Amino acid sequence: MTQAPEDHSVPAGLRLLQEELVGAADGLQDEQLSALVTEIQQARRVFVTGGGRSGLALSMHAMRLMHLGLTVHVVGETTTPAIGDGDLLLVASGSGTTAGAVAAAETAGSVGARVAAVTTDGESKLANLADSVVVIPAAQKTDHGGTASRQYSGSLFEQALLLVLDATFHTLWQVDGTPAEDLWPRHANLE
Repeated sequence: MTQAPEDHSVPAGLRLLQEELVGAADGLQDEQLSALVTEIQQARRVFVTGGGRSGLALSMHAMRLMHLGLTVHVVGETTTPAIGDGDLLLVASGSGTTAGAVAAAETAGSVGARVAAVTTDGESKLANLADSVVVIPAAQKTDHGGTASRQYSGSLFEQALLLVLDATFHTLWQVDGTPAEDLWPRHANLE
């Protein structure tokens, strides 16, 4: 009996991503997600950082937090002020060992800021520096064995990160209760 050839179509790829994202979402811990929401609610200001695609997802999250009226900064921008006591650093690194992410967490902690980390490794250096951690059950970018994900590199982590951040925004927005039309005037108009 011969096996049917593997489907390499875009719809098949979409089904794979959907299945893997559902699996990652099902593996998230509710108390970790709730702690992230609380950290953001209690912060004087929110700073976000991450390398590569994780950093892009965090920049997108910064925009949504700004829409809610929060004071939020993307680390590395020329107008980003110094982080300090009462602030929150939200940092993501799939491995939890990315040098820039770890250094940012060390600096934030040394000046009294809180650190919320999103990673695949709850025992990583970054996780150990954080006040709260969200562990996404996904492959790290160096896991090429296909056991945690059939996608390339850290794609599943980055996709799940974006969904976690959007769900966090949605929760914050629902609790805040501000109508969408009242958030809209904060949307960028210099596009």
